[in-house]
Amino acid sequence: MKISCIQMDMRLGEVDCNFARAQALIRSAAEAEHPDVVVLPETWNTGYFPADLASTADKDGARTKEVFSALARELNVNIVCGSVANRKADGFYNTAYVFDRTGAVIAEYDKTHLFTYAREHEYFRPGDHTCRFTLDGKSCGLIICYDLRFPELTRSMTLEGVDLLFVVAQWPAKRTMHLETLARARAIENQMFLALCNSAASDTACGGHSAIIDPWGEYLAQAGDSEATITSELDFSVIEGIRSSINVFRDRRPELYKVST
Repeated sequence: MKISCIQMDMRLGEVDCNFARAQALIRSAAEAEHPDVVVLPETWNTGYFPADLASTADKDGARTKEVFSALARELNVNIVCGSVANRKADGFYNTAYVFDRTGAVIAEYDKTHLFTYAREHEYFRPGDHTCRFTLDGKSCGLIICYDLRFPELTRSMTLEGVDLLFVVAQWPAKRTMHLETLARARAIENQMFLALCNSAASDTACGGHSAIIDPWGEYLAQAGDSEATITSELDFSVIEGIRSSINVFRDRRPELYKVST
């Protein structure tokens, strides 16, 4: 499986511009890299995040679904469409969508851990479910930005069979070291591939450094701090080898450390 992560520099609150830019970058990646999967970052439609969500959020994800369903079908590519600021009947959500090659929406995920330090909880409502799906026969999961700081979430999905985790983010430049450390830790401890697609939004000081990481924690590809597309081919036989040689799942003692509160 070949993955391209598009480290996009979106404009805060300029929805039409961001939709046009996202489509152009996906087309460019599809033409240049011929990936099986393309990935966008968190809240690429609005940036992170404009105060006036009422006028900028995508109502029920309608525009996102219409545009990227058609694009996935046209390009014959799977699109992990980052996340968008999304207006539902009961409030605003930070919602990720995944489209398969036919344009079908095969996964939808509302960010479950809201970043209270940035007052995200004052604007968005939290989701109530995890996100697992299958792309080209591979078991995948998806989390959004701050979710990366909660290892229980990733471990629970791994125990359910996830081999590839997508992380879409608007992670600030001043905490790039945290992003890199946590992403590699999640890949190593769960012996999975991890595709991190961070924003390079200059107007909100996001730090980029998107990365595709193998189950050993090695970088297969990594971006700098400006807009870029990174691509790598994943060899899933690596997972079988590492899980049979360093079998942390067999050696777990969950009866001693079950998290209940």
